[in-house]
Amino acid sequence: MRSSTPRTFIGATTFVVKGMTCEHCRRAVTGEISAVDGVATVTVDVASGTVTVTADRPVDRADIAAAVHEAGYTVVA
Repeated sequence: MRSSTPRTFIGATTFVVKGMTCEHCRRAVTGEISAVDGVATVTVDVASGTVTVTADRPVDRADIAAAVHEAGYTVVA
């Protein structure tokens, strides 16, 4: 993560995720990120490799990265 990037976020933030190729990937990433406290919605675009997360209270970007890692993928910094 770049030093100028805030550690936490509220509202919609898009992450680039490496390794997603199919519907299974979408479900795995969605499930793991949805379990993070404060996450309201998760939208995965497998074709572009992006995941948009909307938070209704502060969410740590490291928690999102950890959830993506748990699903078997990597957030690109």
